Amino acid sequence: MSNVTLYGFPHSTFVKVAGLILTARNVDYRFHDTEDEMYLPIHLERHPFGRVPALQHDDFMLYETNATAAYIDDVFPGPKLTLADPRKRARMNQWIGNLNWYFYPEMIYHVTHERLVYPELGILGNDRIVQRAMPKIIRALEVMEKKLSDGRPFLVGDDISMADYFLLPTLFAFGLAPEGKQTLPKFPGVVAWDNRMDALPTVVAFNGKLPPRTPIQHACEWVHHHRPAA
Repeated sequence: MSNVTLYGFPHSTFVKVAGLILTARNVDYRFHDTEDEMYLPIHLERHPFGRVPALQHDDFMLYETNATAAYIDDVFPGPKLTLADPRKRARMNQWIGNLNWYFYPEMIYHVTHERLVYPELGILGNDRIVQRAMPKIIRALEVMEKKLSDGRPFLVGDDISMADYFLLPTLFAFGLAPEGKQTLPKFPGVVAWDNRMDALPTVVAFNGKLPPRTPIQHACEWVHHHRPAA
């Protein structure tokens, strides 16, 4: 049995980031679905803010995606996803910051939740939240498109890095929403990057283990805790 456990619900964007990095680094791990535990003491012991992912390695418990990804890359043997060159590593971290601040909040909190997550639970989506987010999303995609316009295969150049795995699940989720279907084809460099990522054996293997998409039941609570103001 593996001594590594990833805690989260399967279609969480950041849980997917952690799972992709574990898969890319060839780490054998067990997945523990927290859907029914998110706000219970058992999960708050893993993550005191009631979020995901959390990672357990032997008796060491860690939460937050950035910390988890860095730990995985530091501890386990094999080729690393953290780039060795200081400037490339800085660019990698810059893109992870871009994802955390400029891509994820708008694409996921403001669009995917309103168009997919809430309606799947019978909660009406809010058009104003979506409309307010779209100019910021378009700007983020313009920045990404410009960076990829030189023909580089990955965000920081020829070598895949943490940054690519951080961006991929958010772009995927945004692409499920009507606005994503309409907007992403306008950015051919981003689409080409996404297609390259989806074809990687790591991504194919990880996606093949995902269960079918189902409503995220505990997201009923998100309306009260972290839904943006209309």
